[in-house]
Amino acid sequence: MSVLWLVLVLALAVGLSLGLLGGGGSILAVPLLVYVAGLDAKEAIATSLLVVGTTSLAALVPHARAGRVRWRTGLLFGAAAMAGAYAGGRLAAFVPGPVLLLLFAAMMLATAVAMIRGRRAVSATEHGLRVGVVLLEGAVVGLVTGMVGAGGGFLVVPALVLLGGLPMSAAVGTSLLVIALKSFAGLAGYLASVDVDWPLALAVTGAAVVGSLVGGSLTGRIPADTLRRAFGWFVVVMGGFVLAQELGDVLGLSLVPAVLVSLGVVAVAAVAALAPRRSDRPRRDDVSTGGRPRRAAAR
Repeated sequence: MSVLWLVLVLALAVGLSLGLLGGGGSILAVPLLVYVAGLDAKEAIATSLLVVGTTSLAALVPHARAGRVRWRTGLLFGAAAMAGAYAGGRLAAFVPGPVLLLLFAAMMLATAVAMIRGRRAVSATEHGLRVGVVLLEGAVVGLVTGMVGAGGGFLVVPALVLLGGLPMSAAVGTSLLVIALKSFAGLAGYLASVDVDWPLALAVTGAAVVGSLVGGSLTGRIPADTLRRAFGWFVVVMGGFVLAQELGDVLGLSLVPAVLVSLGVVAVAAVAALAPRRSDRPRRDDVSTGGRPRRAAAR
């Protein structure tokens, strides 16, 4: 019983981070279910998809009320993502559990890097909806979600801005619709080969939803950038932990080599997270003029 309460408290924390950050917290659901609740990898991923999908639906409601959801674009992207996620869930039946967890660790590190670096200011290249590219992108993102159980919000939001022509505020709200749709489709794919402990799954989902609602009410009271970066570094550490745990099963490495490899991968992720963006670097003209824009020459 004490383990169940610990799982529920940690699920509450996962939902809290989702509510505060608008994404990223679901990346901790699989490690929680594997290493604390004791589920095998595939059952944990299937349960995580239920948690992610339901929590995203709960978080979608205030965005929809505020008019920040573009239903046509979201349903189009979501339909393609659902097809990819269902295929990913069915394909996972043929992939060993430790390999799925290694892929999940890679997703954790990629998510952490994206969170630490923050969202780059992006603008749509055109205002029209590029249907073919949106469908392809949705299917690929859905495939990844369906296999490893991560929501992939850090992939969906830029895609909706750049390919769907949405402003950032609408892309964030619409991404929750997409994440919910593809999470439930991925769960359907898993259910063809995995049995889920439904009482545990529903209890964890309920705790995560409550946490997300509490986190949403706290938005704006805590510096978002500081919280996001701190959480990102925590996910880096957790990703390294999962990597070290699973490398032994997949590659047959003993503990010390597995830890050393994991530390190397984490170091690469840390360098990627801290590297300046090209857009943040001073331009050559600015450097030559001491950081001041060069004035146009008088004619």
